[in-house]
Amino acid sequence: MQNQETKVEQKNDIVITITEKAAEELKKLAEQHGIKDVVLRVQAIPGGCSGISYSMGFDEVRENDTVIEQNGIKIVVDQNSVPFINGAEIDYVVTPFGEGFKINNPNAMNFGGGCSSCGSGACGI
Repeated sequence: MQNQETKVEQKNDIVITITEKAAEELKKLAEQHGIKDVVLRVQAIPGGCSGISYSMGFDEVRENDTVIEQNGIKIVVDQNSVPFINGAEIDYVVTPFGEGFKINNPNAMNFGGGCSSCGSGACGI
C-alpha cells in the first residue's frame, strides 16, 4: 500500500478559535481515551434554531481540510463548514446546570432561524 499525500490547507486567517480552558479540557479528554495527537473536527450541519448546529469530535486530518492550530490543539474544518464556522469560538463552560463545550458563533443569527436560547448566537454542544 502506497503512502498517499493528503492535501491540507493550513490557514493563517483564523477560522475558529479555542479558549485555553477548552483546550485544557480537550487534552484531558484525549488523554483519557489514549489519543496522543489531538485533532478536533468541527462541522456545521444545517438545522438547529440558528439555522445551523455543530458537531465536534476527535478525528484525523482529511484532504481539503482547513487546519488551525491553537493552544496545542489542531482543529480541522471541512470546506463546506468554513463559511458557517468562520469567526466562532470553542469554549468550555461551567454552570449550575452542568459543564461542557460550547461554540459561540457571532454569525449564527445570519443563517436564519433564531430562538430565545440561541438569540445571542451562542449554542452549546
